[in-house]
Amino acid sequence: MTGHALASLGDSLPADAPLRVVAAGKAAIGMAQACASALGPRVSAGLITAPAHAVLPRWRAIAASHPTPSATSEEAGRFALELADATKCERGVLLVCLSGGASAMLAVPAEGLTIDDKAATTAALLAAGLDIGAINTVRRHLSAIKGGQLAARAGRTITLAISDVCTPVEDDPAAIGSGPTVGDPSSFADALRIIEDAGLTARIPAAALTHLRDGAAGRRSGPVPPGAPALHASAYWIIATRRHAMRAAAHTAERIGYRTIVVDEPTTGPARAAGPALVQRALSDGGARPLCLIASGETTVDVRGQGRGGRNQELALAALAPLADAAPAALASFGTDGVDGPTDAAGAFVDSDTFATLGPDGAGIVQRALDDNDAYPLLDRLGVLIRRGPTGTNVGDLQVLLLA
Repeated sequence: MTGHALASLGDSLPADAPLRVVAAGKAAIGMAQACASALGPRVSAGLITAPAHAVLPRWRAIAASHPTPSATSEEAGRFALELADATKCERGVLLVCLSGGASAMLAVPAEGLTIDDKAATTAALLAAGLDIGAINTVRRHLSAIKGGQLAARAGRTITLAISDVCTPVEDDPAAIGSGPTVGDPSSFADALRIIEDAGLTARIPAAALTHLRDGAAGRRSGPVPPGAPALHASAYWIIATRRHAMRAAAHTAERIGYRTIVVDEPTTGPARAAGPALVQRALSDGGARPLCLIASGETTVDVRGQGRGGRNQELALAALAPLADAAPAALASFGTDGVDGPTDAAGAFVDSDTFATLGPDGAGIVQRALDDNDAYPLLDRLGVLIRRGPTGTNVGDLQVLLLA
């Protein structure tokens, strides 16, 4: 899709303007390769920051971390700012390619903070089960690159984004990669309120909390507001979303004879509630089988146990008993990036027979695993985990439910 988007830009990429590229996120390697193929030697310098290493002539590749930033994330962020400064000095164009994971992989702490402060804050936000919109609001106000600050340094930017954002505003540019090239409509007070409402004031580093409080009191500068003159030469296109994945799944299901329902609203909220809710939604349709219900989005997990898993695994585990009642039925829930939580699985594929294999204490086994956030070992024992490795893209999570 990046290649098609570049072709459609036409005169937006003038041949005589120096061109540099920053590609960040889980799709960064593919997006960078598309830029290199389409633009060739016009790219004078480029950055790829992704979960894996890549090699392209004249490009610097940095394997950064996700979901929390690390020293390599900061290295990538600071090099991106160097490219932005050089772009502005030469009156060129900075082409920014963003995809899911860019917030963690392109990180520069605000003045007075360290990358460890940012990492610890991010970890606390994730563990509290907050949605990505809230998490990225806080991230932007602890950053020297997010919230339009990269674009302000570059002068002129063109952004191509693959969106994995579905809440609170779907495909919100301020949330994709925490918006390094767009204005930030939120405030320090908003970020501080998120921390306080989640009861995290004692769980994030003191330096981060002080920074937010100083910002709310007007003693710190932060992200660039929408409409600021520094962003007047910034253009933005979203080139892929969760809806592309759902359309592809629906096309395949219809081709093999399934009646399809594509759920427009995103799958959000606690993963353990979302699984049973999807099964109930399919059953309430009342239409003829075979039926394929397709949904997508991003659920949350409030981590209270000591187990191992991810939101797609927890969603699938919670759906086991409802699927048994809906037999014959099957459900796949997986991350389109090929990764679900801190595991080697993308998610899980379960069916209406899976629950019975747990034996007479099936309900108790499932509940204990959910209570300990320990879906992975149980689903692994059942042989239902989806393992295929990183996909090189990310448009959120996809759920496909079949009633045969």
